Amino acid sequence: MYKGKKVLVTGGTGLIGRPLVEELLAAGAKVRIASLDDPSRAHPEAEFFRVNLTDINNCIKVCKNQDIVFNLVGIKGSPAMTKTKPASFFVPTILFNTNMMEAARKCEVDRYLFTSSIGVYSPAEIFYEDDVWKTFPSPNDRFAGWAKRMGELQAESYAIEYGWKNISIVRPANVYGPYDNFDPENAMVIPSLIKRAFDGENPFNVWGDGSAIRDFIHARDVARGMMLVVEKGYNKPLNLGSGEGVSIKKIVEIVIDNMDSKPEIFWDTSKPSGDAKRLMDMSRAKEVGFKTSISIEEGVRETIEWYRKNKDKVSRRYNVFTEGELV
Repeated sequence: MYKGKKVLVTGGTGLIGRPLVEELLAAGAKVRIASLDDPSRAHPEAEFFRVNLTDINNCIKVCKNQDIVFNLVGIKGSPAMTKTKPASFFVPTILFNTNMMEAARKCEVDRYLFTSSIGVYSPAEIFYEDDVWKTFPSPNDRFAGWAKRMGELQAESYAIEYGWKNISIVRPANVYGPYDNFDPENAMVIPSLIKRAFDGENPFNVWGDGSAIRDFIHARDVARGMMLVVEKGYNKPLNLGSGEGVSIKKIVEIVIDNMDSKPEIFWDTSKPSGDAKRLMDMSRAKEVGFKTSISIEEGVRETIEWYRKNKDKVSRRYNVFTEGELV
C-alpha cells in the first residue's frame, strides 16, 4: 500500500516517529517529516521541514500534496511535569490536534492517523477502548488526557459532517526505545532509569517497592501497528500495547544488568509505587492482526546501546520546558 505514496510524519524525529519513518521508507513511501527538532535527528532519506505546527498555515504547508498523514507531534514529559506545567502540555496539544487534522482535510489527504494516548483513560487495571467516554482521565493525566480526547472527538466530528472516515486513532501504552526523551527533569520511567544508571548513581534510588505492573511497548512495534491500522483503514480507537504486564522491579533489574558498573538498588518504600496494575486490552488490536515482536529485555537492551552510542543526539531534541514557548 505504501509504495510510491507521499506520506507526512509529524514528529518524525521522535521516539515513535523515527522508526515509523524508517518503516515507511523501507515500504517504498516518499516521506516528509515536520518537526522542531534539530535536522540531524531526521532520517537522511526523508524530506525535512522544521516548522511550528501550532500554526495552521505551517500545517497546510506540510500537508500539501500528501496522500497520508501520520500525526505524531506532541509534548513529551513526565507526570510530574504535567502537574507543574499543564499549559505547556494542554495548549500546544489542542493546537496540534485541531490544526493538523483541519489542514489535512483542506488538503484532501486520503488517510490520516491521530496519535492519542494512554492518558485518556481513567485509572483501571485493564484499559478497554470503549470505556473512555464512561469515565474521566486520571488526575495525573488530566490536562494531556483531555487534550487527546478532544482530538478523538474532532475525528468523530469529521466522519459525521464531512464523511471523512479514513481517520485512524491509536492509543499507545508506555512507549520506550531509541530517540526517547532522556532529560532527567521530565523523562518517563525507562529513559530516566537509563540516564541515571549511565550517570553512575549509586545507590540507585527507586521510588516504591517495584511491584507496580505496567504495559510497555517498543516504539518500533508501535510504528508497525500504526502502519497496519492505516493500511486496513481501521477507524475505531485502538490500543497499541503488549497486553503483558512488566513490574518496575524487572525494568530496573534489566537496566542494571546491562550496565558495566552495577550499583546497589535502594527501594524507597516511603515513596508511592503508583497504581498496582495498568494494562491495555489488546482484543481489538489482535482483530486487525497486530502483535508485538520485541521483548522487554531485547527492547531495553537496544535502547541502552543506542543511548551509549548516541548521547549527542539526545540534546538535539526540542524541549519546550527548557527552550520556552514553541517558536
